[in-house]
Amino acid sequence: MKKYLLLILIIIMCSFQAQKPVKIVFFGDSITEYGVRPDGYITLFQQKLKDNNKAANYEVAGAGIGGNKIYDLYLRYEEDVLSKNPDVVVIWVGVNDVWHKRLFGTGTDWDKFGKFYTALIKKFQAKGIKVTICTPAAVGEKTDYSNELDGDLNKYSQIIRDIAAQNNCGLVDFRKTFHEYGLKNNPQNLDKNILTGDGVHLNVAGNKFVADAFYDALIK
Repeated sequence: MKKYLLLILIIIMCSFQAQKPVKIVFFGDSITEYGVRPDGYITLFQQKLKDNNKAANYEVAGAGIGGNKIYDLYLRYEEDVLSKNPDVVVIWVGVNDVWHKRLFGTGTDWDKFGKFYTALIKKFQAKGIKVTICTPAAVGEKTDYSNELDGDLNKYSQIIRDIAAQNNCGLVDFRKTFHEYGLKNNPQNLDKNILTGDGVHLNVAGNKFVADAFYDALIK
């Protein structure tokens, strides 16, 4: 009888033990690097967790480095992401793979981009990590597809959508949602100062927009 009561007590105690928080790592380029600033999207994401009484359930970290392309992420995923023991990894990359081809000739060809991206996802999934991936938002905010790199960004974004479907990943389609936001909020067809400060990097409104999008996608 005593053993039976002890077993019940142990079961009850275990049921009341605090659950381990889910660790989310945002992995990307300068947009993610800036995300940990006081007004950055990662900081706002953490604040939104607090505001909704969910901060104890999640740990959040950033792993962004300016100028990074998909192969840079592949080269540093062990040191900068796996070392943090994440449960969820959010990959947001692609702008520099397109942009730097035009600026410096050092971008990533579309076929190599897809191969590196798929290989990176498989490395995380092999560790039991859930992966959410994102399309690149913008290099210029004009809504009539007259930005110089719109065609390439659309092509690389479609590659990411296909990769998400093929590898059972979550998808946050910033290419689509930024354009939809611009159609409603950029009647003058400006190339910046809507969700970005320079056509690429997020401004105050952009950081809030992205933080809200990630919260809706990741937090149940």
